[in-house]
This record gives sequence, C-alpha cells and structure tokens, in this order.
Amino acid sequence: MRTALLACCAVAVTACGGRERAAEQLAPEKLYERAHHTLMSGDHRNAVRYYEALEARYPFSEYARQARLDILYAYYKARQPESAIDSADQFIRENPTHPRVDYAWYIKGLVHFERSANFLERWFRADLTHRPPQDARSSFQSFATLVERYPNSPYAHDARARMIFLRNRLADYEVHVANYYLKRKAWVAALARTRYCVENYDGAPATRRAVGIMTAAYEGLGLEELAAQSRAVYALNYSGAPPASRRRRDWWPFW
Repeated sequence: MRTALLACCAVAVTACGGRERAAEQLAPEKLYERAHHTLMSGDHRNAVRYYEALEARYPFSEYARQARLDILYAYYKARQPESAIDSADQFIRENPTHPRVDYAWYIKGLVHFERSANFLERWFRADLTHRPPQDARSSFQSFATLVERYPNSPYAHDARARMIFLRNRLADYEVHVANYYLKRKAWVAALARTRYCVENYDGAPATRRAVGIMTAAYEGLGLEELAAQSRAVYALNYSGAPPASRRRRDWWPFW
C-alpha cells in the first residue's frame, strides 16, 4: 500500500511538472493567457511561475511588459511581499512614465499596509502603538506618492482612506513614545515627540493626548507660561480637562 501511494504521488508530481514545462514552451500570447487564467482562478503561486516563465523566455514581448504589472498582484496574493515590493520598485524605476505606474505604487503601499499586523496580533487585538511602525511609514509614503502624482488614479480614493488609518497609527506611536519619555522625566524628548505629532498628524485622535503630554512636559521643565498656553490650546480644541499625563499601569508587571 505504501509503495502504491508513493508511486501515485510520483506520477502526480511528474504530471504537474510536465504540464508546467509544456506551458512554458507555449507562444507568448498563450503563455500569458495561461498565467492570467491561473491568476483569476485563485492559483496565485502557479500564476507567479507562469508569469516568471513568460518574462524569462520572452522578455521583450508585449505580453511580458503586461506580465510585469500582473505579477505584482500575483506576488501580493501569493504572500510573497518581498518579491512584490522588489518588482514594484523595479517597474517604477524602469517605467516612470508608464500610464499604469500608479498601480505599482498602489501595490507597493498595499503590501506594506498588510504587513502592519500579523494574524495573531489581529486575532488578539494587540496594541500596535507599541511597535515601531516601519511598514506603516513605508505604506503611507507609497500611498502619498500615488495621491500626489496621480490624483485621478482609480486607486487614489482607496489610497486616501488607507492614509487616514495610517496617519492615526503613526500619531498613536508618537504619543506612546512621548508618554514613555514623560514617565522617565525626559521632558525635552517628550516635547519633541508631541510637537512632531501635532505638526505632522493634525486631526488625528492622538493629538488630543499629545497636547496633554506637552502641557505636563512644560510643567516638568518649570515653564509655566508655555504650559498655560498649551492648556489654552487644549481648551480651545477639546472639551474637558487635559488627560492624565501617564497611562494606567499594566496588570502583568508585579515589580
């Protein structure tokens, strides 16, 4: 029985390999059709193989130029983020005036956006404000480039919506770091972070807490006049008293 199962598996693998080799020998238009059909069928990994074969065998064909765009989405759906980003960067670098270069910027931003939280973090709703947001920054920059250079792009609307989410995420991180400095009485460092947050992420919910931390930092430095100005700014923009300068203590540290 074991021998029979191994033989069946070997036959299946050989047959699949034979089909792939046969597909790679097709004319460029047929190979592109096979790749596109495979992609639309949801078999993203095999679509990547077909697109890569098309680019390798017919690099100067019209279908290979289209494949360089299609493969971005195939890499993204096949969960190959590094390949997607590298291919998008290469396409942007080699085709700066291409009519669909906006799509490359969009896929690049989307890949970084999806990498902002993994499955377990989303499942347990982890607080991402504690994590340095490198991918969030990269995603925001890609979407910002898309919106600024190609405002009429069909992807611009979605990019703007994602930028709002990313802006709030980046503001939350700045406030988290500012609060960390505040707890350690590093007043100047806390002020620098809050100023950056207010100046660059105006309108984000976290700016309310940033102004409160700014007030506490001025008080820590003994700059009462500036602290009063910060309280006045808070009163003009938000209702109620400034929030506490420190977060509640987490339950898990016992020391």
